[in-house]
Order: sequence, then C-alpha cells, then structure tokens
Amino acid sequence: MSHLIYSDTACDLGEGVLWHPQTQTLYWFDILKGRLYASVDQHERFWQFDRMVSAAGWVDDTTLLIASERDLFTFDTETDTETHVADLEADNPVTRSNDGRADPWGGFWIGTMGKQAESGAGAIYRFYQGQVRMLYDSVTIPNAICFAPGGAYAYFADTPTHVIRRVTLDADGWPSAPPEDWIDLRAEGLKPDGAVCDGQGNLWNAQWGAGRVACYSPEGRFMTALGLAAGQTSCPAFGGADLTTMFVTSAADGAGVDDRLAGMTFSVPTGFKGQAANRVLL
Repeated sequence: MSHLIYSDTACDLGEGVLWHPQTQTLYWFDILKGRLYASVDQHERFWQFDRMVSAAGWVDDTTLLIASERDLFTFDTETDTETHVADLEADNPVTRSNDGRADPWGGFWIGTMGKQAESGAGAIYRFYQGQVRMLYDSVTIPNAICFAPGGAYAYFADTPTHVIRRVTLDADGWPSAPPEDWIDLRAEGLKPDGAVCDGQGNLWNAQWGAGRVACYSPEGRFMTALGLAAGQTSCPAFGGADLTTMFVTSAADGAGVDDRLAGMTFSVPTGFKGQAANRVLL
C-alpha cells in the first residue's frame, strides 16, 4: 500500500492523533516538546504548552479536552484559552500522561507513565461526568486504549508486556469484569503502541519499532498490516471525509540514523472505514 507523508514536521514523540469529525481537522501531539499540532488540508499550525501534552478528545468545534503531565484541561483553539478541568497525578513529578481516547459515553480514558518509563509508575484512568477515577494501576507504558463499536469492550496494553488486553464494559462504560489477555505479541517480539477500532470492530495497532500498523479481527486474528516509512510508529486514527484514511504518528527520539522520516505523520488509504471519534461530554 502507498504511504504518504501528511506532515513532514519531525516530532520527537508524535502521539495522540485525532481526526475531528465535524471540522475535518487533524490534531496530533509532540509529547516531549509540549506541542499540539493541527492541520486542515495540510495547512499546519501548532500551539506551545508549558508542560507535556499527549492526547485529546473533541468537545465542540473549537474545544478540545487535553491530557497533560499534571491535569486535564479544555483548550479553545480559536481563543487559545486553557481551562483546568481535573488534576491528573498533579502531585507526582515522576509521571506524565500518555495514550488516551474518548469513549462512546462521552468519557475519556487516559494513561500515565514515568517520564523515564519507570517500571509500574503509571496507571489508566477514566474521566467521566466531571470526575477522574483510576481503573488500573502499576502500568509501565499505557497504550492501545480504544473501544469496540457500540462500546461492548475497551482495549488497552502495557507496552513492555507485549500483550493487548480486552475488558467488558457495563451500560455506563465502566469495566464490568477483569481484563483478559486478548492479543499476545510476545512470540513476535512486537510492542503494542496506540490503537483504534474501525467500524467493523477490527483493531488497528501501531507497533513501536516495527514500522507498521497491524489489523486484528474482533476475534483477535491477524488480518493485514500497513507498512510505514518510519520505524517508531506510535498512534493511528481514521479520518478523511469518508473515514477511510489512516493517519499515523511516529517518533524521532531514539530513532536510528537510517530512519530518515522518523517523527513525521503519515496518511494511508485503507479500504476500511473507521468510526468517528467520540465526543467528550463535560
């Protein structure tokens, strides 16, 4: 499959790619630089923050809920105004936010991790109806947070375990059973990074260091993979007018000298149709 460089801005740690379904805007982050990028028809701009930022959900046409190393806040992209919503490990200087995604109920799941990937320093939380509640603790690198169509399941991974887990959700979007190991990538040595579910319930997982986004069926079977021209692929999102384009961020930090496109953001036509990103309800 062809891959296109959507943005040649080389992010130290590109993450949190989000297609806004109402404004047709692509957003993504460079966590290490504390930047949010936005692009409409490949006209690009960015906002600089005073702390690491990593993931977002859309609230309305100009408002995002953004996760940072110490809080969740809304950001108005027209007026450049921040409004504090909730603390997120604000008293813990060791950690920062990482992977996150809005759920079908208007909630927002967000993981935290040690800034030096300290073992077990992070957790996964859900922000819902104004409150942040911890779901899972002792996580090292939380990733692959995404939701099956209709909200039957949530998925997540702790990258160093090489396992993507699945958990059944109740009628309000809370886990209703212990998570189960769903896709075991240990034999292949693959590192699960960000993930997204398409409209058929297939899970698309960016695999750090492998230069690809792999697709697994709702039963957990490998189906196909999109090869990318950057090794450290970090986060996928479906977008474009018909939600059939896969946008993928990558990271330059720690990339090899031969990885000349490291940190760039790619777009790939897929032939699969994604789900529109869920709206966050404040």
